[in-house]
Formats: sequence, structure tokens, C-alpha cells
Amino acid sequence: MRTAHISRNTSETSIDVAVNLDGTGVYDISTGIGFFDHMLEQLSRHSLIDIELHAKGDLHIDQHHTVEDSALALGEAVAKALADKRGIRRYADALSPMDEALVRVAVDISGRPWLVWKTAFTQTRLGEMDTELFQHWFHSFAQTAGLTLHVETLYGENNHHIIEAAYKGLARALREAVEIDPRKADTIPSTKGTL
Repeated sequence: MRTAHISRNTSETSIDVAVNLDGTGVYDISTGIGFFDHMLEQLSRHSLIDIELHAKGDLHIDQHHTVEDSALALGEAVAKALADKRGIRRYADALSPMDEALVRVAVDISGRPWLVWKTAFTQTRLGEMDTELFQHWFHSFAQTAGLTLHVETLYGENNHHIIEAAYKGLARALREAVEIDPRKADTIPSTKGTL
């Protein structure tokens, strides 16, 4: 089983994360930010990665530390569960429609973190969550998971639909990228021999 558990404790947050890359999309998520919980639930369900994530943060200040540290811990757990990345498909992409919105997500589990973000919002908040934190979440997750990650909104008007399509697109791309390729199950998917 490709599983991992990470605890991240600072003066600002306390985060506990467990993942199972070979799961069925079962989740238990609680961050204190309802809309954020909804997005992480979508990530788990559509990636088939089981995710337990419990976060307690300084929400009396703002949501920044809770969102950032949750992303860092979740990314670290995914990287730990991938270990040496032997046998994974590595690359994947997804076109993710949600009603009038269409988002394209591409991922390379390269060990070289990078985010290209071509998504914008016309609202400053969705539910109680600041929309500026979404880019920061994707960036922080890519950093610790070791992903090259591209997220581009091709079109869309409804802010909820756009960001939900982005999380679902990431989920579907991750589902494929972390899968074991039966034709190369014992090899590292790189000519360098390491990722």
C-alpha cells in the first residue's frame, strides 16, 4: 500500500494528514473553512486517493495559514506515499467541465515543483473563503508534492464552477499520474533513473 501520514505543527496551525494513493476516494476532512473542505472532498473523491485531513488554525486572524499549511502537509504526504515513484505513469492531464466552465489541468510528477496558473476570479470570496488563496493552495501543494502543475481556465463565468472544475481536474490528472503502469511497474519513469 502506498500510504503516508504527516503531522505539521506550528504556532499558527496544527495539521494531521493521512493519504492512501491506492484508495477509493474516501475522505474525512475538517479545516474549519467549509468551502475549502468541499474542494478537498472533491479532490479525494475524483482522484480515488483516500484523504484524512484535520486542521486547526488561527482562523481568528485569517484563513491564509490554514490553507497554506494544509496544502504543504497534503503535498508532503503525497510525495512520501509515492516514495521513489517507481512504476508510476508520471504524466497526466484532464479537461474538466462544470456547467459553463472548462478548466484544463496538466501534471508531471517530476520532482521539479512549478505552477502555471491561468485562472482568475471576479469575486473576492466564495462562501467564507478568500479566492486569492486558491492559487496559493495549488502552488504550495505543487511545491511539497514535487509536481509541475499547469491550471488554465479555458472559459467560464461562475466562480464556484471554475474553481471546482480546477480541483476536479487536478484530481483526475493525479488519479492517472500516480497509477502504476503495468508495463513499467519496476522502473523509474525517467531516463535519468531518478525523479
